[in-house]
Amino acid sequence: MAPTTTTAPQTLTMQGIAVPASSVNPAEFFRRTRRLRFKNTTAASIQGFGNTDSFTLRQTGIIAALSIKVFGTLTVAIGSGTVASTVRWPYDLIKRLRVSANGQSNLINASGAKLRAREFMAVGDLTDRGVPQGIGGASPGTTVYQGTQSMASEAWGVGQNVTAIASATPDVELHYVAPLAWDNVKLLGAIFAQTASTQLEIDIDWAPITDLFTLTGNAAVSQAFSVYIEPIAFSIPEVSGQIVVPDLSVFHSFIQSNDFTTGSNVESEINLQGQGVGRQLMRVFWQLWNGAAPQTPLALTAANFPGNCGWRYGGNDTPEVYADGRVLRMQNEKLFSVDLGAPGFAIFDFASQWAFRDSVDEGTATNLRLVINATSLTSPRLEIVQETIFAGATGA
Repeated sequence: MAPTTTTAPQTLTMQGIAVPASSVNPAEFFRRTRRLRFKNTTAASIQGFGNTDSFTLRQTGIIAALSIKVFGTLTVAIGSGTVASTVRWPYDLIKRLRVSANGQSNLINASGAKLRAREFMAVGDLTDRGVPQGIGGASPGTTVYQGTQSMASEAWGVGQNVTAIASATPDVELHYVAPLAWDNVKLLGAIFAQTASTQLEIDIDWAPITDLFTLTGNAAVSQAFSVYIEPIAFSIPEVSGQIVVPDLSVFHSFIQSNDFTTGSNVESEINLQGQGVGRQLMRVFWQLWNGAAPQTPLALTAANFPGNCGWRYGGNDTPEVYADGRVLRMQNEKLFSVDLGAPGFAIFDFASQWAFRDSVDEGTATNLRLVINATSLTSPRLEIVQETIFAGATGA
């Protein structure tokens, strides 16, 4: 009689986590899963301006995003000096938010303002229109009703880029979303957290006081802020004693980098960092900060960007080019229903309309670079964000 053979169940490695192959069933997962939202930790006082707070995320479900709330009071004491806010206030209170998971460092590495701008790009019906905030001029600032990236439920405490701020203790409440997944529908890039093998770490670098405020004399600004993090997750169903999960074979990254080489009054090509085979570019956007410290971002206008704005790859292939900054700003506003060009965001979105058709395969579109033509630059700083999907550690 022939010996009996036993075939071991096939196991896949997705995002560095071993998962039974028979458990990967997206249709069954989406039919049975339940969206979850829970507080990761109790509200904790932040370490303060210029310091870092670190957190470990709970190993629960499949995590798609992190909702981060920063709240408390800001104390302004002018003494015999003066206090003014910079353009970095309030959203760049988070100088860098960094998330790593399962051996992949820096899945997210970006400032708070970049995360806030991405939220408007990703959520089609989210808008800041009609929400008044004070921006520019003497405190409380000139009332602006669009292009602020603000929500009515938030509180800035003091205006942005305003002078002559008086002594006071205003309330501050800010909200951020850190996108672990590309979206909350197909969950591309969401993290399989419900295993002891998963390590999810988040670090928040708080901006130094000099990034946010300009102080003279013996004036001082202090904070009593707290932060708490709420993961937005999805339960893992169990069918006939076996878990059911979607396809988690890719990671999603949202990475900010800086460049200082943009020329003035010439068409400059800026190479995108971190390109590679197996990466799909979903979105890239930038701000060009200019002038002496504290710098300000150049609004996307024809005066500031009088020449071509676009992107290029290979030898000289230029799929998209706009005649000047104003034209790109109008295109972005039509796409997102928010005037993100006012605070200087220039966006090339390859996925909002149809990612299958428009996203950029970095394996074939090599040597990706931005095309920028700006004028009247002094010590410019170009801040670039790339949003990509890339293959995780996957195998049988």
